[in-house]
Amino acid sequence: MKELTKAEEQVMHILWKLRKAFVKDIIAELPETKPAYNTVSTIMRILERKGFVEHKAYGNTHEYSPTVTKKEYTKGFLKGFVKNYFENSYQEMVSFFTKENNLNINDLEDIKQLIESQIKTKKEKKT
Repeated sequence: MKELTKAEEQVMHILWKLRKAFVKDIIAELPETKPAYNTVSTIMRILERKGFVEHKAYGNTHEYSPTVTKKEYTKGFLKGFVKNYFENSYQEMVSFFTKENNLNINDLEDIKQLIESQIKTKKEKKT
């Protein structure tokens, strides 16, 4: 899956939230110092070329909708992130975040419970 620039990702988060949107709808959701209409329109065309969105034409106006779910993109992004920054090791990634973010005991216990739950689920699927 292709990577998104920060601007493209920002627009995609809005589109995932709205599900369908015209350029003006996306601009309305962007923070202040809003980009020009043509800028957002260009981003939408790039996203469409990359395969992230599709459009429905109403005359000269286009209604955009995502073709990739947020979950699909997140999964692909994280795979690339772990590969590029943690030598493809999820263990290294978890170790880094638990050490560098000064997680408190409650956060660590929550993470431990999530991991134990996944271990249990995987073991049950094996049998």
